[in-house]
Amino acid sequence: MTAVEPIPFNRPYMTGQELPNMAEAHARMHLAGDGEFTRRCHLWLEEQTGTARALLTHSCTAALEMAALLLDIRPGDEVIMPSWTFVSTANAFVLRGGVPVFVDIRSDTLNLDERLIEAAITPRTRAIVPVHYAGVGCDMPAIIQIARHHRLKVVEDAAQGIMADCRGTALGAWGDLGTLSFHETKNLIAGEGGALLVNDPELVERAEILREKGTDRSRFYRGQVDKYTWQDIGSSYLPGELIAAFLWAQLQQADAITRQRITLWDHYHDQLEPLERRGLLRRPHIPADGTHNAHLYGILLAPGLSRQTVLNAFAAAGIGAVFHYVPLHDAPAGRRWGRASGPLPVTCAVADSLIRLPLWVGLTTAQQDRVIHVLQTL
Repeated sequence: MTAVEPIPFNRPYMTGQELPNMAEAHARMHLAGDGEFTRRCHLWLEEQTGTARALLTHSCTAALEMAALLLDIRPGDEVIMPSWTFVSTANAFVLRGGVPVFVDIRSDTLNLDERLIEAAITPRTRAIVPVHYAGVGCDMPAIIQIARHHRLKVVEDAAQGIMADCRGTALGAWGDLGTLSFHETKNLIAGEGGALLVNDPELVERAEILREKGTDRSRFYRGQVDKYTWQDIGSSYLPGELIAAFLWAQLQQADAITRQRITLWDHYHDQLEPLERRGLLRRPHIPADGTHNAHLYGILLAPGLSRQTVLNAFAAAGIGAVFHYVPLHDAPAGRRWGRASGPLPVTCAVADSLIRLPLWVGLTTAQQDRVIHVLQTL
């Protein structure tokens, strides 16, 4: 009996130009950060998003930490965010003494519920951090309006949001600051890597300083000062040039990669519609005022269906389907350093019922149909 080939949850996609780019970086004898490939990536991101300044970082976590520094978050300052997110969203602010205030998510997009934000605002609130889950945009016009009314800053966690938008504006380009991820699980990858989008021009110069260990080395390299010195707090947030060279190959194929992912996403969506009509699951919801990037395809199981039973069925079929976050407000560190703003029933329900299906460039229709068959036999 022939063994069935396993279907992994994720398989990193490479365009074929990554290694030649890295060899070119090697030949240029510039392997530290901010070389020619970094420059190309910065320009591409600025053109793609419309941000005032894009800065590559060694991770999206690093970009979020830079955002907390740029906002001068101090001990006791409160930062509103969803509990349905990765730990880095909260950690970046906790490291500065900030207090994450967790707000529930919408039941349709699984994004921060903008209708609950104002109830979470206190005199200690400094910022709102919307997270664009699955590459689907939050209601950014509403969030920006609330932030301006209360004089708060907005930091977009767009780790999953490259090549997606809300009302024609790139995710990550709405707030004062935005962050992107190029981790190997994301749509465009560098193994590890991220970027800070500095949308407020007044923050650009300081962002460059913080990223370069608190020095004005970027200005020195541009010939704006005759030597660089320690100007501010900071750290080493820039990636090496080999990472940028790898990423440049991905950025050049960004449109094609996104189209392929959307084709895969659409196939799942079409084939699972009968199961949604039968009440077995709920498919993802995409708002009409935005373009998603097919970062992931997640289904919500109907009440009464055991997620573990379904995951066991996938495992038995050799399929790498997985759940997602443990909500931060329920985590030991979340209870220690953050607090919930009221009950979070949607977050808790989603955490117990969501399954992410395999989705990566190169996944075949036959493989997708194997995934779908498991759900059809529930």
